[in-house]
Amino acid sequence: MPGGGALKSIALQIVGWALVLVGIAALVLPGPGLLALFAGLAVLATQYEWAERRLEPVRKAALRTAADGVASPLRIAASVLGIACLMGIGVVWGLHPATPQWWPLDDRWWLPGGWGAGASLIFSGLIAAATVVYSYINFREIQEDEAQEDALEDSSRTDGINR
Repeated sequence: MPGGGALKSIALQIVGWALVLVGIAALVLPGPGLLALFAGLAVLATQYEWAERRLEPVRKAALRTAADGVASPLRIAASVLGIACLMGIGVVWGLHPATPQWWPLDDRWWLPGGWGAGASLIFSGLIAAATVVYSYINFREIQEDEAQEDALEDSSRTDGINR
């Protein structure tokens, strides 16, 4: 099929750039920003050398962030609480309760979007939950191993000082 390579290249670029944009947005919004950014760069790396050069540092940062997110029970609990709040807000947004008396704007600006906006919040919460579970399964042991190595390094440094 002539032109199939060009269509594949365009499709990969669209997917890659979409993931990069979602990743950048998710750095400040709920969601796994570095992981989406890494996925976008991985797709773009099939098309561009510059993306391939930037892939490894973003991969390391994404994996470090994922491992840090499950580094302690407190962080895991905070993540779960944040996910529950995000999904709860999505449900409330979708149900679109009556505009409260304290709302200073016109009623049409109270929770605009209905279930479309609510579902996107719920979906973001599901992605975040999947990311926490994945990180816990895959990176919790790494985090514990690194903590043990750090403790050994600290004790060997203090042993050298005490001698």
